[in-house]
Amino acid sequence: MFAYYFELGLRSLRRSPVLTGLMIITIAFGVAASMTMYSVFRAVSNNPIPQKSSQLYAVQIDNFGPRNNQHGEPPDELDYIDAMALLKAHKALRQAALYPVKLSVISDDASQLPIRPATYAVSNNAFAMFDIPFLYGGGWGAAEDDNRASVVVIGRALNDRLFHGANSVGREINLSGHNYRIVGVMDSWDPKPLFFDLASNGGFADAIELFIPMSRAVDLQLITTGSTDCVDENYGTGWDAFLRSGCSWVVYWAELPNKADADAYRQYLHDYAAEQQRVGRYAWAPNVRLRDVAQWLDYEHVVPPESKLSFYLSLGFLAICLVNTVGLLLAKFMRRAAEIGVRRALGASRRTVYAQFLMEGATIGLAGGVLGLLLTGVGVWSVGLIFDAQIARLATLDVSLVALTLLVAVLAALLAAFYPTWRAAQVAAEVQLR
Repeated sequence: MFAYYFELGLRSLRRSPVLTGLMIITIAFGVAASMTMYSVFRAVSNNPIPQKSSQLYAVQIDNFGPRNNQHGEPPDELDYIDAMALLKAHKALRQAALYPVKLSVISDDASQLPIRPATYAVSNNAFAMFDIPFLYGGGWGAAEDDNRASVVVIGRALNDRLFHGANSVGREINLSGHNYRIVGVMDSWDPKPLFFDLASNGGFADAIELFIPMSRAVDLQLITTGSTDCVDENYGTGWDAFLRSGCSWVVYWAELPNKADADAYRQYLHDYAAEQQRVGRYAWAPNVRLRDVAQWLDYEHVVPPESKLSFYLSLGFLAICLVNTVGLLLAKFMRRAAEIGVRRALGASRRTVYAQFLMEGATIGLAGGVLGLLLTGVGVWSVGLIFDAQIARLATLDVSLVALTLLVAVLAALLAAFYPTWRAAQVAAEVQLR
């Protein structure tokens, strides 16, 4: 019967091509608008590390005081003194201090221009904490951190460019005039949003291609290229003065497997801040925060307001399209009252009328979905006209979006067809026969 009703639906569509075309176009535009905006919203609101997002926590300690912080919230980053103290205490399963730096990959070939990949200085736990996959080798250990070793982890794309994809572990590269030994080559890794340093990159910057030990970066006096906040700009001159300044510039994350560990670590942070108050570094009560990945993304307002607004507006447009489709289907179905009356008189039940006309609505939805899929492809390709390029490039027409587009189109058409079908099923056979 399914095939029979589907064939009846196709025949009905051919009998009134203009009306059918209007419905297909209406559904197609409504679905395309909503799916295009959904592709953007999905990209910017994605969970970047779903397997561990409830175990990774951004650490904040207020070293500015209530007169200098924002609405009572501590700075996003720690100062160098606090970050090193927390690393040394090692109160979490894993912890990582990090900050972005600028380094250039200098080729042995003088004719080649330097490459400036996105680079971070990190402590060794970062690789295990953030589940960074490796194609060759791995991260460095605590010994390399302690010895300020000149080691580096590079990304797959950079390895392909420099070494044509070969295993480069053990080889050396020149970074801004210093040689570094490659200990690992990351596999493809580009979480979006780039959750661990939102203040510096906004969440949608280029993929990171270089990691060096933070201890080595500090030893070379590599200044951060990320966010730096200082209460007192007159902290002195020189690198050592900057490290002691109390400026917040070191990003700090802790891995805490369960709620009990998170509660214990939060209490540790409170006690640490209280101790800093006692020794005179802070002149205010402890003010600390510990937020997991989801809470951190929400706190930092990673999802652009325009993407939310555009998505909601597109859903409203889809609803308007469905209302128009309801009117068109009602006109189409009620024009066939005589046909329905004859079928009822010959023994067709209301159930069969429902099945036939809902199948016809689903057929219209499927046709609208196919056209909507083409329009969605155009929309995804052109989102750069509305959104920033870093965000627009994340919107993709993948298999899941294709399936969702067709499903939404069919379901929307079925929803729109329900009331017209109900009206059609109420047609009195005796009235039509007279």
